[in-house]
Amino acid sequence: MLRPLLLSRRFAPLFWCQFFAAFNDNFLKTSLVFLILFGADVTQSEAAVLITLASAIFIAPYFFLSGLGGELADRYDKARVAQWLKFLEIFVALIAVAGYARQSLLLMFIALFGFGLIAALFGPIKYGILPDHLERERLPSANALIEGATFIAILTGTIVGGMAAQAGGPKLFNILVIGFAVACWLAALRIPPSGEGAPHLKVNRNIAASTAAMIRHLRADPRLWWGAMVTSWFWLVGIVVMSLLPPLIKSIIGGNEDTVTAYLALFSIAIGIGSGLAALIARGRIVLNTTLAGAVLLAVCAIDLGATTYGVALVTTPLPPEAVFATPLGVRAAIDLAGLALGGGLFIVPAFAAVQAWSGADYRARTVAAVNVLNAAFMTGATVLVALLQHFGVTVPMLFLGIGVATFLVAAAIWKTMPVDTVVPAKAGTQ
Repeated sequence: MLRPLLLSRRFAPLFWCQFFAAFNDNFLKTSLVFLILFGADVTQSEAAVLITLASAIFIAPYFFLSGLGGELADRYDKARVAQWLKFLEIFVALIAVAGYARQSLLLMFIALFGFGLIAALFGPIKYGILPDHLERERLPSANALIEGATFIAILTGTIVGGMAAQAGGPKLFNILVIGFAVACWLAALRIPPSGEGAPHLKVNRNIAASTAAMIRHLRADPRLWWGAMVTSWFWLVGIVVMSLLPPLIKSIIGGNEDTVTAYLALFSIAIGIGSGLAALIARGRIVLNTTLAGAVLLAVCAIDLGATTYGVALVTTPLPPEAVFATPLGVRAAIDLAGLALGGGLFIVPAFAAVQAWSGADYRARTVAAVNVLNAAFMTGATVLVALLQHFGVTVPMLFLGIGVATFLVAAAIWKTMPVDTVVPAKAGTQ
C-alpha cells in the first residue's frame, strides 16, 4: 500500500509539498538555533530561553490563524489555496536570506514567524485534503507517510542547517532556503483539485469569532474533543523536547555542533519509524490502543532520560559524536531519545487518523483547524512556561522528568476516556 500511495497522483504532490515545506521550516529554525548556541554573544541560560522562544514564535500563528485557514480550505479549493500560500513563502524565504547574510537574530526571527504564518494556514489543507482524495482505509498509511515526510524533513533540515551554520556560509544557505521554497510551490501546483467543501460558506473576517465557533463545534462531539486533546499533548511534548535537546546535548551530554546534529537526526528517524510502525499495526484500521502504548513508552523514556542526566556537571569542552557515543551517558541518552521518539510516532498517527475519519466532509478542514488551534495553544503555553521555568533555574533534566510524569498521567486519562470503539473499521462510513 505504501508504494502506490507514494506514486499516486492524488497523494504524492502533497507528500513532497509537505516535505519541502517542513525542510525549510526546520532548516531555518536549526540555522537560528546554531547561531544562538555558537554564534551569538549570549550566556547558556539566555541561549536556552531564546531557543525555546524560537519554537513559540513559530507556533504562535497556529493559535491565531488556524481558524481562518480552516474556513478558507472549506470554502475554496484546497489545492488552489495551497498554491497561493506556497508562492508567498518564496518571499518570506528572501527575508531569511537577508537575515542570515547579516547574522541578524531579529530578521531570522521575523522569517521564522513568517514561515509559521504560512504553516498555520496550510495545516487545515494538509490534513483536510487527505479524505477528499483517499479512501478511508488508506488514512492511517497516508497520515504515517505525511508524518514520515515531516520528520524526515526535520532530519535533513537539521543536518543541512547544522552544516550551513558550521561551514556552508551564506551562499549555501541562500541556495537551499530559496530552492526548497520554489520546490514546495512547484509541488503544490501538482496537487489535484479537491473541489469546494462548503461553497456557500462566508469566511468570517472576525478571526476570534470564527475560531471560537470552530472550538465549540469540536467540543460538541466527545470523540473529536478526545482526539483533539490527545494530539495536542503530542505536539506539546514534541515542541518542548525539540527545544530542550540542543542545550541538553551541548551542556550536559557534552556534544559539539556535529553531536547536536547526530542526536536530532536520531530523534527524527525514530519518530518516522514509530509512525510507520503505527501504520503497520493498523493494517487499514484505526487502532487507538496504539496511542495508549505510545504514551506509556514516551513517559518511561522521558523519565529515564531526566533521571540519567540529573545532577551531571555541565560540560565546558564539547566533544565530537564518536567521543560522546563512546560514553555510557551518551549511549543511554541516545536510547532514551530514540524510545521517546518511537513512542511519539505510535502516539500521534492513530489519534489524528481517527479525527479525520470522524469529521464530516463539509466541516473537515475547520475541524482540523480547530484541532490545530488547540495544538498551538498547548505548544505556545508550554514553550512560554518552559522558558519561564528555565529563567528561574529549572534545569533541563528536571524538565524531562516533569514531561515523563505528566505523560503518565495523560496515559491514564487516555485509558479511562478512550472511545468505546478502540479499533475503527476501515470501511465504516464517515460520521
